[in-house]
Amino acid sequence: MKKKIILSLILVVAGIAGIAALNAQPTEKKANPYYSHTDNTPLKLSNDQWKKVLTSDQYYIAREMGTERPYTGKNWDNHKKGTYYCGACGHPLYSSDAKFESGTGWPSFFQPLNKNSVKLVQDPDGSRTEVECERCGAHLGHVFDDGPKPTGQRYCMDGNILDFEAVK
Repeated sequence: MKKKIILSLILVVAGIAGIAALNAQPTEKKANPYYSHTDNTPLKLSNDQWKKVLTSDQYYIAREMGTERPYTGKNWDNHKKGTYYCGACGHPLYSSDAKFESGTGWPSFFQPLNKNSVKLVQDPDGSRTEVECERCGAHLGHVFDDGPKPTGQRYCMDGNILDFEAVK
């Protein structure tokens, strides 16, 4: 009987540790020679090339159009002033001045930093509008027409593909 209780406790602890690991922020960091906050040269890399320079979580979002679960990614609750960049290539995307609380669990913005920050592409099934980085084509999230004034748009981004640099 004691062995069953001990085994059960071990399984419970292992399960909790596994859940914690799933919710942990990605810690792997890779050298990325394409990452720049100032170079606007379009990038045309193969998925094999991206796999070598992105973390597994970044690759999943940027190249496989994945998403993190709500309220688990980085930046969803960031309230600092600064600029958000593409986590794949470093391209400037959004100002914190355009960030708002959408209640979705993902960072949301009412407009991009400028007209060359992102491009909009219809999802293959036609149901949503995808937001991609203008420089590297990384999947960033989706845009919806339920945002606040002045644009009425909600750029709902995957937090784990955004890098943030605070105003100094």
